[in-house]
Amino acid sequence: MNNVAPTFAKQDNLKFFRTLNSRVNNYFKENNIQKTGNWKLYLKTIIMFAVFLTPYFVILTLDMPFWLHLLLAIVIGIGMAGVGMNVMHDGNHGSYSNISWVNKFMGGTIYILAGNVYNWQVQHNVLHHTYTNIVGHDEDLDAGRVIRFSKDAKWYSFHRFQQYYSVFLYGLLTFNWAITTDFKQMKSYLKRKLSYGEAKNPKILWTTLLITKAIYFSIWIVLPMIIGITWWKVLVAFFVMHYTAGLILSIVFQLAHVVKETTNPVPNEDGEIENTWAIHQLFTTTNFAPKNWIINWYTGGLNHQIEHHIFPNISHIHYGKIAKIVKETAQECNLPYYEYKTFRSAVIAHFQHLKELGVKPAL
Repeated sequence: MNNVAPTFAKQDNLKFFRTLNSRVNNYFKENNIQKTGNWKLYLKTIIMFAVFLTPYFVILTLDMPFWLHLLLAIVIGIGMAGVGMNVMHDGNHGSYSNISWVNKFMGGTIYILAGNVYNWQVQHNVLHHTYTNIVGHDEDLDAGRVIRFSKDAKWYSFHRFQQYYSVFLYGLLTFNWAITTDFKQMKSYLKRKLSYGEAKNPKILWTTLLITKAIYFSIWIVLPMIIGITWWKVLVAFFVMHYTAGLILSIVFQLAHVVKETTNPVPNEDGEIENTWAIHQLFTTTNFAPKNWIINWYTGGLNHQIEHHIFPNISHIHYGKIAKIVKETAQECNLPYYEYKTFRSAVIAHFQHLKELGVKPAL
């Protein structure tokens, strides 16, 4: 990752964000509603946690055939991704509630999803949301050598097949969180002195990481073995749970930023990006299946990625309503507003783009 952070253009001759922000604020004011979550989000929280944890307690209390054990592990993975996208995500953006401790508590649910609050807030809130799709700064584009997510990444001959093998690697996302990623990220972020909000004491951060990891593995691996479930069944189910969640989260993430329409802006010689930050989000982000209520409900509004990137402090339950305002304002300013009408078309577009990026670049 590049340590010299780029800057964004300060002059917005189109007055895009000023106009948009005013219109969105008026929407909430005129309808007398808060920008944070409401009963719809609270009900969804209960449902997502039920899907996530109920199968776990069933596995602990009932003797069952291994196929059913694996089926329940898949359900846990679905619930795990659901909690991450709907509860943890809003909490760590401070948009779940207007009460700070509630946001902190809901953001902290990442600990039972195998993650870490500090790492996630730096990687997602700071790096991804600020430097969206900028190679060397947005870690969501960094898949090492194995997958080429941009034309600026080095090409290897095996990338010719990445549209086929990438989907199998996507499922390893949260499994890697649990095992290695959090330790690597914390070491890197502390060395670079990165933080979200007030800087934290490194000793406290490392202690928190180690303790929460110990608790996490105790809950999901040690406890099932203690009550008598065969060790290999526990490990296989643990992997299946993570693979399910990782596959869901990875695909949702990639559909928003790694398609042919989105760009990977490069800073000029002075380290400045051509557009202002808000306009930059329009060029680097796309929506998908905006009218599909099931996709919208389950993904925590992440199919409205444009709205989320411009207004990360607004709860996802409002994205469907403010999307019309964002789209109309972008069109008035002759700015892009990328969206795929269906989930299927977005998936096809993503893997087609991976195929294009896998072709050997011309000399």
